Amino acid sequence: MTSWTWHGGGLEAARRQFGGEDWIDLSTGINPHPWPGANGLAIDWQRLPERHELAALEAAAASYFGLDPRHVCAVPGTEIGLRLVGGLIGGTARYVAPTYRTHGEMIAGATPVALDEAGGGTLILANPNNPDGRTLPPVRLLELLDTRANDGWLLLDEAFADVDPAPSLAGAIDDARRLVIFRSFGKFFGLAGVRLGFVLGPAPILDAIRAALGAWPVSAAAITIGTAAYRDRAWIEAMRSQLQSEAEALDTILIGAGHRPTGACPLFRLIEVPDGMALFERLARHAILTRPFAEQPRWLRIGLPGDGGLARLEAALAHG
Repeated sequence: MTSWTWHGGGLEAARRQFGGEDWIDLSTGINPHPWPGANGLAIDWQRLPERHELAALEAAAASYFGLDPRHVCAVPGTEIGLRLVGGLIGGTARYVAPTYRTHGEMIAGATPVALDEAGGGTLILANPNNPDGRTLPPVRLLELLDTRANDGWLLLDEAFADVDPAPSLAGAIDDARRLVIFRSFGKFFGLAGVRLGFVLGPAPILDAIRAALGAWPVSAAAITIGTAAYRDRAWIEAMRSQLQSEAEALDTILIGAGHRPTGACPLFRLIEVPDGMALFERLARHAILTRPFAEQPRWLRIGLPGDGGLARLEAALAHG
């Protein structure tokens, strides 16, 4: 079962293991309602992206984040962005655990710490956190940043920040601060296959990332889709409200089944049960894929179901 405890996903492996066809994938925490404009866009697959098109994407994203475009760099997914920045920063680092697995691999020798043991030096932190959904207010994040004014960096993963941008520290980015932020496109916009993310940070760090990625860091499809999606403010605002409402409905289902959901990120909830893998397997036999954790065998993370998925989840939880 280790393939499902490493990252979310693995739907084909689940089909082979448990059978069934009409699966619901709740293992990744990705918006089940993708931005609807992607299929209507004209994408030129026969030429390389132009530099001015990449600049337009970064400008659209910068406007959305509330930043100057010089502090925004497009990357082919935040997974690559995390690893590139980790290689550039190097040195001694700690990451707040539990968290996204890659945080422990970004910088060689990084060690896990509890939030109240963060201390000084380079710190890797997710906000909202994955998998427990813990969210820190900006004032606390600024305190953590201030302790790194002369020693280390704050590397802040905001991959799940789009549903509620209020806790984001993006507005604190400038060349004088030792702060780098990672933002995902695919999670909120529901288009993980586009493989698009952004690194926000001091211009010298972004220049080094651009040099490492070369002339065409992201695809023509990512540029076209991302630029249009970030400019669709009406859809963004409506989706934020919708996801909050659907998260409340998910909470109601989980509580009704006897669970205590935790987390402040509407795209997923975490529950603690006597045997997380047993519940994972029970839901899988109903063709519902969730996210178990080898290091936390009592945990199960459940993503937000899409249309019709909530009723199926409720029935599967009640089935026993």
